[in-house]
Amino acid sequence: MPESHPSFPETAERGRRLQPLHCEDLSTFAKSLRRELSDHLSAQGAPSDTAPSHLQLLNMLARAAGHRNLQALQAAPVTAVAEVDPWAATALPEPAANEDAAAPRESLSPNAAKALTQFDAWGRLARWPHKFSVQRLAMWALWTRFEPNRRYTEREVNELLKAWTTWGDHVTPRRELVEMKLISRLPDCSAYWKNPQRPSDEVQGLLRALRGQQKRPQRAG
Repeated sequence: MPESHPSFPETAERGRRLQPLHCEDLSTFAKSLRRELSDHLSAQGAPSDTAPSHLQLLNMLARAAGHRNLQALQAAPVTAVAEVDPWAATALPEPAANEDAAAPRESLSPNAAKALTQFDAWGRLARWPHKFSVQRLAMWALWTRFEPNRRYTEREVNELLKAWTTWGDHVTPRRELVEMKLISRLPDCSAYWKNPQRPSDEVQGLLRALRGQQKRPQRAG
C-alpha cells in the first residue's frame, strides 16, 4: 500500500499541507485507485467500466509526477524518500568540536543575518527580500535544494521552488538562479541542472545558520 510521510505544516500563505507520497509499488497503487474509481462511478449511477484502464492510470500517475509517460518514469533514477536530505547537496565545513553553537549566527555579515530572517523554521523562503544583496544570498539556500548531476524539467524546477518558497512566486527565484549561474538551462527550457559552485565564507555562514535553525520533518513510524 502507498505510504505517506508528513512533511511541512499547514501555512496560511498557501493554505494547504505539502504532503509527499511514497508508493512501494506503482502497479498495485494504480489497481487500488482503479477499484476506487469504479466504485465511485457505480455509486453515481455511471458504468464502472468507464474508469481508465490499468495502463491509462499508470501513464496518468506518471504525468502527474512530472514525467512524460510511464516509460519516462521507469527510466528516471530512483531516490529513496527516507534518505533524502536537502542539505546533502552542498558539503559545508563542519564546525570545530569546541565551537559554540551560536557562533555561526553571531559571525554572520549584516546581509547574511538579514537573509536568515527571510526563511521560516522549515527552511522555506517566506518572502522575496527587498534588498538586492540579500536576495542573492537567499538564492544560495535554494541552490542547495537541487541535486547535483541531475537534469530537471521546467515543471520539476517549478515544483521544487514552490515547495521551498511560500509567497506564491516561483518564477522570480527561478530567473534569479539562472542569472546568477547557480543553475543552467537549455535554450528551449526543456532541461535545467545545478552548476557546481564554491560558496563564499559569507554564504557558508548563512547556510550553516539556516541548517542549524531548521526543523526537520517528522517521519511516520
